[in-house]
Formats: sequence, C-alpha cells, structure tokens
Amino acid sequence: MASTLEFVDYVKEQFDEDYGVTHKHMFGEFGLFSAGKMFGLICDDRLFFKPTEGGRAYIGDTAEGAPYPGAKLCFLIEDQLEDGDWLSELVRITTRELPVPKARKRKKKKK
Repeated sequence: MASTLEFVDYVKEQFDEDYGVTHKHMFGEFGLFSAGKMFGLICDDRLFFKPTEGGRAYIGDTAEGAPYPGAKLCFLIEDQLEDGDWLSELVRITTRELPVPKARKRKKKKK
C-alpha cells in the first residue's frame, strides 16, 4: 500500500516551519528532507526516522521497523505524530548527526 499525499502533508504540517521540511516522491513512497539531508521516510502511511545516537537518546524506548523490504531498520514514530514540538526537536537532533550529502557527479553527455 503506497502512502497518500494527504498523510504526507499532515505530517509536514506538524514540523516547525523553521526546519523547512520538504518531501520528495521516491521509490513509490516519500523521503523527508531538512537542510538538504534526508532524515526520514513515509512508507505505507507510517513515519520513519533515520536512526542516530542522539535520536535514540531523545526518543527512549521506541519501535523500529524497516520502511520497505530490504531497508535498514529505522525509528517508527507512531504515538507522537501530533506533537509538533517533539517531532521538530527530533528533526533537529537527527539532521545534526547526519552527514552532509555528497555532491553527485554529473554524467558527461555523449557526443
């Protein structure tokens, strides 16, 4: 079951506008980005955050799951979906620990 855009918009509305959370349609689901870093996924209308040490300390005991078959385990966020302040703090903590994405090399055009 694919995620609905309505659920994606609902989740994005929870985040503080200062974090500039955006989404991108990826592999039939959605990636969540802030400051150019992908910090989470929405798959099957469920919210997942990339695991970080700071995130684990902030969340405490949390469920983990694979957003899609073959994916690494991520934090599954269920009970705090309506707590925008809590979610925004988790975005801040998570993006602070994630590496800056590497610049992609452009493919050379064939002549």
